[in-house]
Amino acid sequence: MNLIQRAPGMTRRHFMSHLAGASALAGPAWAFTNTLRANAAELKKNHKSCIMLWMGGGPPTIDMWDMKPGATTGGQFNPIATTGEAQINELMPKLAEQMKHLSVVRSMSTREADHTRGGYYMKTGYVPNPNIEHPSYGSVVAHEIGTKIDNLEIPPFVSIGGSGGGPGFLGMTYAPFQVSSNGRMRDLQMGVEDWQLADRMKLLSVLERRFVNERRGPAPEEHAKVLDSTLELMTSEQLVAFKVDQEPQAVRDRYGNNNLAKSCLLSRRLVEAGVPFVEVNFGGWDLHQNCFTSLEEKLPVLDHALSTLVEDLSERGMLDDTIVMCMGEFGRTPRINENAGRDHWARSWSILAGGGGLSAGRVIGETNADGTAVTSEPYSSEDLMATICQAMGISLQTVFTANNGRPMKIANSGKLIEGLIA
Repeated sequence: MNLIQRAPGMTRRHFMSHLAGASALAGPAWAFTNTLRANAAELKKNHKSCIMLWMGGGPPTIDMWDMKPGATTGGQFNPIATTGEAQINELMPKLAEQMKHLSVVRSMSTREADHTRGGYYMKTGYVPNPNIEHPSYGSVVAHEIGTKIDNLEIPPFVSIGGSGGGPGFLGMTYAPFQVSSNGRMRDLQMGVEDWQLADRMKLLSVLERRFVNERRGPAPEEHAKVLDSTLELMTSEQLVAFKVDQEPQAVRDRYGNNNLAKSCLLSRRLVEAGVPFVEVNFGGWDLHQNCFTSLEEKLPVLDHALSTLVEDLSERGMLDDTIVMCMGEFGRTPRINENAGRDHWARSWSILAGGGGLSAGRVIGETNADGTAVTSEPYSSEDLMATICQAMGISLQTVFTANNGRPMKIANSGKLIEGLIA
């Protein structure tokens, strides 16, 4: 199933082709000056932001946030103490130091253990429906918060290193803006002169307006909105937020030189500039075989990048207004299979979240001794989404109207995860 709803005739490559030459129009690379930081702070001060670290494939949370030492399901790693209530995997000692800022919800119990369906469900709060495409976290935040931020010229929903969740019936205006971990715009094409690009964009704008005036359905109007946003973006000084290479070398060294580290640094820059939702994609968690060998490689990368992001946000005074959440589409089986792997498991698993007014340093919920069942109140995707929306100041009474005319309540009427609300 395609998680990104596109209006007829609207393709992402079509949209991104409008950005051809954007870097040329943006002029030379700027330093992130004190003036720009002050402007960004003004944009940021009246709203909260969220950075979602999306662990596509389904991470084995039983080996990360809810370990079972001594159980036959426990795996080969040991838990270590942290600065919060949780014990976590020994391969994440740096993150252990930052757990005073983060909480673990160990009683997630969701109903979709298929990658596509589970990803859709966890990002929207709704199970897939052939008749309706539901909006994801980022699109909901862009719609509810991004439209209220005066003078924000860069997109309110940015996806780093992946496609991100789709806008569903909210339309392409709220689709994720995709960039690489270096801040480069995907599918960006270069090679045209400024004056050529300006002429082309003027002509395209005239054509777009003609189609809108001819009332040929919603696609031309959606396309025109995207074009207007593109033109605004191309000449905005706020584009500097994407230029990770303008960050001081010491800061870049602190984060590290791999894709996740760069993505986390870029996410901090974007939130600092006023972007209300950033999705960072860190996939490769479909560990049906050699689970523990893979974790020996992946967990140290996660440990360094995520701990640095949380520490940096805290030091800059940004963590109170920035939610950091870490999850995939489900967990993995407590049972270890014959290939030293773990399979898909949605019945009892964990997510990590903190900042932005959420509880800090807590463990919420519990599973039994071998991790096969939730033994406290179970929480769903709807509940998590409702909790995040509430923490960001989005009313849970919000009701959207889908394109088939049906009312759709935000977060699918999920209940709050009380222990996660500070």
